[in-house]
Amino acid sequence: MDVLVCVKRVPAVGSEIALSADATAIDTRHLGFTIGPHEECAVEEAVRIAERTGGAAGVLTVGPPETEEQLRYALSMGVDHAVRVDAPVADPDPEVTAAAVTGALRELPPYDLVLFGEASADAGHAQVGFRVACALRRPVVGGVKGIELGRNDTDTVSFRRESPDGAEVHEAPLPAVAAVLEGLNLPRYPTIKGRLRARKAPVRVLDTTPVVGGLRTLRLRHRPEARAEAVVLGRGAAAAPAVVDVLAELGMVR
Repeated sequence: MDVLVCVKRVPAVGSEIALSADATAIDTRHLGFTIGPHEECAVEEAVRIAERTGGAAGVLTVGPPETEEQLRYALSMGVDHAVRVDAPVADPDPEVTAAAVTGALRELPPYDLVLFGEASADAGHAQVGFRVACALRRPVVGGVKGIELGRNDTDTVSFRRESPDGAEVHEAPLPAVAAVLEGLNLPRYPTIKGRLRARKAPVRVLDTTPVVGGLRTLRLRHRPEARAEAVVLGRGAAAAPAVVDVLAELGMVR
């Protein structure tokens, strides 16, 4: 069974994000880059499925040459081959990205299953996988946290997604598309052997026909900071009644 994972190059952040002067983009001059946690789980699942079925796992991204860094990370995790769809910018809007992925899938050998992250770790649009599935007229399920193959690993696939009342299981014919969530599995760490292989592995580059997208970023804003404030309840024995009142509000005493 052949599986393809579509990934996106996103900033690896562990502190406050700086914005550009016009507040329309993230200032990435002092940031590293990675793939999001949803997509990392998708890569791990693709490798597992390929290993179990004797198929192949591929990874694809849309962007300029520097996005190959993320493709090679996926290769170091065990992916068999990588494809980059050339684009002038690293962050095209979802409509442009979906059109590029759709065009690439029509040019590449057929895949039984195409996986996306539920949403990118930066913009979080959660659109590309569904747009691609609609364009290719393939069944799609989002919010997936479990994948089981049908009989003979070639006919159907079952997707499990959690709901407030339990879990939903959707069965779909192959080929199919899924948007997966972090927690689907525990991604492996790349080995030294995997990193060495990824460094030498070829990356196939496809050209894309420019598409005018329908989304335009007007402005980015920082999330309001949550500030903790200390309140003095009293001093010595005089503070006891106030402490009891707080514990009662928290339901710790009656």
